[in-house]
Amino acid sequence: MTTSTKPYLLRALHQWCTDNGHTPYIVVWVNERTDVPREYVQNNEIVLNISVDATKDLRIDNDLVTFSARFAGVGRQVFVPVGNVMSIFARETGEGMGFDVELASTEPLHAVDSAPPALPGEKGNEADKQDKPKGPPSLRIVK
Repeated sequence: MTTSTKPYLLRALHQWCTDNGHTPYIVVWVNERTDVPREYVQNNEIVLNISVDATKDLRIDNDLVTFSARFAGVGRQVFVPVGNVMSIFARETGEGMGFDVELASTEPLHAVDSAPPALPGEKGNEADKQDKPKGPPSLRIVK
């Protein structure tokens, strides 16, 4: 079985943002596997600045994105499974890439709060009907 291309693309786009003076942000699907400041989560999503200036000890491994950062002046550790990253983009331009959410096989797929959002245009999914923030229009889904 081959490894996912997602962590490699995350690292590459983070580097591209940094090299071009842009601020890399990730959008994360929040569930019981993520450790993020819950007070900033809306509709099971959080947007995180992962720039070198905003984070300390940022690591984008094949399975996990980890770093520490300040939220409202309070230092916090952040742990995000790579499978929960929905997109990465440059704040200044909106350029980036979207991804499918890859839930771990141990997660309950029947739980409403654990279901990933529907892709735009998918029929019959309640997540498509929710009022939630849209990512930059230039994003595309990569499997």
